[in-house]
Amino acid sequence: MRIACIGECMVELSEQSDGSLARGFGGDTLNTALYLARLGVAVDYVTALGDDVWSDEMAAAWGREGIGLGRVRRLPGRMPGLYIIRTDAAGERSFHYWRDQAAARDLFAEPGAAETRAALAAYDLVYLSGISLSLYGEAGRAALFETLAALRGRGGRVAFDTNYRPRGWPVREVARAAFRTALAQADLIFASVEDLDWLFGDAGDGEVLRHRGRAEIVLKASTGPEPVARVLHSTSDTVVPAEPAARVVDTTAAGDSFAAGYLAARIAGQAPEAAATRAHRLAGTVIGHRGAVIPRDAMPALDRPGPSA
Repeated sequence: MRIACIGECMVELSEQSDGSLARGFGGDTLNTALYLARLGVAVDYVTALGDDVWSDEMAAAWGREGIGLGRVRRLPGRMPGLYIIRTDAAGERSFHYWRDQAAARDLFAEPGAAETRAALAAYDLVYLSGISLSLYGEAGRAALFETLAALRGRGGRVAFDTNYRPRGWPVREVARAAFRTALAQADLIFASVEDLDWLFGDAGDGEVLRHRGRAEIVLKASTGPEPVARVLHSTSDTVVPAEPAARVVDTTAAGDSFAAGYLAARIAGQAPEAAATRAHRLAGTVIGHRGAVIPRDAMPALDRPGPSA
């Protein structure tokens, strides 16, 4: 199975307890691609980078993780975006971005866009997020949606994670329209109640649940000390709670790693409920470490027995 994750990786600066900044790289769909690769899934990252030293370092780091680089476009004279993470005492994080001129924003702009679109349409599964949608502008999103329609027309599948960030959408109605189009094209939907409430208001979950029966849906919520996932597929509707986390240090990439754990399990033939359990297990480990990417030796065992699909 050929998998592609679409999005943006940025230079990441994490504020430390003493006020200093630690540099790394991060982005929501890149985090998902990295954890997919660690779980043994063949995955390509589809984005645009510049020709600067930070872009070189990013691509080299992705390659060391086993992520395919064949669909990374390099734009002369451009650079990646930058963001700073601040984490509070409870492990919750806030993000501050400098990304208006980032190379990734021109992924669907010529020259090179036609080749990118043709390549994307040939994958078996394409994963993207609400943050991916915020990158491209109206023309870029139209090109993306046409590409996804072509992929689905030849039997490919689309996975969409809502991951809504208000600062990426100056006009909320534009965001709502883009999300509705993405949800209508998705075969697998990852959505958080918080994202939906921010974007659509009290009836937000209805925007996702209207696709029940057509799409597989994983609706995530925090109803107490531990998150739960409501998994809807076919005629089944099951709530899958997470195991208690040993500790919460930093919630960065919790949702990204959850998506990777779920997708990897489904690709391996596990049932949706078993996939959610494995996804919770990976996300619960990730939030026990600082930063989006945990050490390789901290990866949890996800091969406990579970029902098959």
